[in-house]
Amino acid sequence: MNMDAFLFDMNKIDITKTDLNLLKVFEALYEEGSASRAATRLALTQSAVSAALKRLRDVYGDRLFQRTGCGVAPTLLAQQLKPVVSEALHKIRQSLVMVSPLGRSFEGRSVTIGLSDDFEIAIGSRLIERATHTMPGLRLIFRQTHSQVVADALAGRNLDLAISSGGLARSGLSRCLLGGVNYACVVDPERWAIATLDIECFVSAEHILVSSGGFVGIVDEALAERGLSRRVVAATTHFAALPYLLKGTSAIATIPAHAAAAVAALTGLQVLPCPLPLHTFPIELGWRTADGNDEVLKTTRPLIEECFSPP
Repeated sequence: MNMDAFLFDMNKIDITKTDLNLLKVFEALYEEGSASRAATRLALTQSAVSAALKRLRDVYGDRLFQRTGCGVAPTLLAQQLKPVVSEALHKIRQSLVMVSPLGRSFEGRSVTIGLSDDFEIAIGSRLIERATHTMPGLRLIFRQTHSQVVADALAGRNLDLAISSGGLARSGLSRCLLGGVNYACVVDPERWAIATLDIECFVSAEHILVSSGGFVGIVDEALAERGLSRRVVAATTHFAALPYLLKGTSAIATIPAHAAAAVAALTGLQVLPCPLPLHTFPIELGWRTADGNDEVLKTTRPLIEECFSPP
C-alpha cells in the first residue's frame, strides 16, 4: 500500500466513539503485567480495569492480554500495539506540558532509565538527589538492561533514556559520551592484608565472576591472550550480590571501577588495582532522536551527565 492510500484509510477511521483513556489502561496493563497493579497505578478499582480491558478487546478485536500464573501477558498484537500507544500518549503529555500553568512542573511525570546495576549502584543515589532538587515531583524508574537489548528497549518505548557500554549505534537513536569503564578488584580486607596484587597472586586466587552468561568475562579473555587462566568458583548476574559472596572469603571480584568504589564505600570491602591490563569501554547515554526536545528528558540528561563528571 502506498503512503497516500494508507493516509486515506487512516482518515476514514472514526475515533469519536473511542474513549482514549482506554489507552492509559492498556499501557498500565502492559507495563505492570497485572490488573491489580495497573489499578493501583491508575487509582482505579480492579473491576474498572477489567471493564476497560473488555472494551479494549472490543476495539482491537483481540484478547490483548492473557492470564498467567502471576498476572497477565501481552498477545502478539498487544506487543505490536505497545510502541504505537506509548507514542500517542507521549505526544498527548507533551502537548499538556506546553500549556501547563505550572511551567516546569514535573508532578506526575516519570522517566524510565535503562542501566545495568553497576551504574545503578554507582550513580543512583546521586541522580535521585539531583532530580529531587531540580525536578520536584518527577519519578525516576530504574530498569535493568544491557548492550544486547538496549536499542530495542529504547525503540519500543520501554525506556526513555539508557546508560550503556555499547549497543546504542542505531538509526533513530542519539547518544553522547559519559566516560569510560576501567576495572578494579574487590576483596575482603580481613582475608587480604595487602595494598597491591601481582599477576601470580591474582591468577592463583579464587574468583567471583559477574556475567550474564556465567562462564566467560573480560578477565578470562585477557588471561587467555597471555596463555593463562583463573579459577572461577561462582558467577552472578548482579553486582549487588558481591558483598554477600565476597565477605568472609578469599575470593576476588574484578568489576568496573565505578561499581567497585561504590560497593566498597558501603560494605567495607577493599578496592585493589587490577594487575591485568584490560580493555576500556565507552559509557554512553542514549535516547530516541525524535524525543530530543522533550522537556523532561532535556532536563534529565544533564543531571545524568553530572553524575559521571569527575568530583
